[in-house]
Amino acid sequence: MKIVIIGGTGLIGTKTVARLRAKGHEVIAASPNTGVNTITGEGLAEALARAQVVIDLANSPSFEDKAVLEFFETSGRNLMAAEKAAGVGHHIALSVVGTERLQEAGYFRGKLAQERLIKAAGIPYTIVHSTQFMEFLAGIALSGTIEGKVHLSPAFVQPIASDDVADAMADVALAAPVNGTIEIAGPERSRLSDLVARYLKASGDPREVVADPEARYFGARLQEGSLVSDNNPRLGRIGFEAWFAANPKK
Repeated sequence: MKIVIIGGTGLIGTKTVARLRAKGHEVIAASPNTGVNTITGEGLAEALARAQVVIDLANSPSFEDKAVLEFFETSGRNLMAAEKAAGVGHHIALSVVGTERLQEAGYFRGKLAQERLIKAAGIPYTIVHSTQFMEFLAGIALSGTIEGKVHLSPAFVQPIASDDVADAMADVALAAPVNGTIEIAGPERSRLSDLVARYLKASGDPREVVADPEARYFGARLQEGSLVSDNNPRLGRIGFEAWFAANPKK
């Protein structure tokens, strides 16, 4: 089977490509640096020729509100049009658990716009909502740092390792479209402020974490359950300790 992975050279993309190639499939890792650009359309028709499945893992290079919305809308329209022309039978997109609950933030407004384009396109699809990647913990800590202290919401999180995300994406690629949304999450639930404090301590980082219910998460105020799923998510196998042992200070 020919599978095209948009964003196939990124964190999740490279791992998903490797898993599907190991199963004997023809996999195209599509990204601007391999000559496929969903914003300009460059190389898109050629990459999608004969493809049965497309997995969209691309992310906006900018998180600025206007730029991120334009990225997901333009990329989504171009990709849907090219897939229709190519006769693609299954479109898969990776999105975020809680997207519909986090519309204060421009990034999540962009993701919701992407999801709406997918649902309206008429192509069989599966949207995968994932909780935060463990690999993003350092960035989350940085985003909350004010005058040397890390201010983060005590809302719940259930982070997932990128290896578990790639396993899920590969499995979805080989399954029938659900024409709906499935959710994936890590095996352990904790409070965001507690988890980042644990991460910083394990990393030897002296920054203090302040549990602040008013702290924004990339522009959005969190409720306790904003970032977690109670919709029977597929659970990953890698907990924080095992992930950190394999990826120290990542």
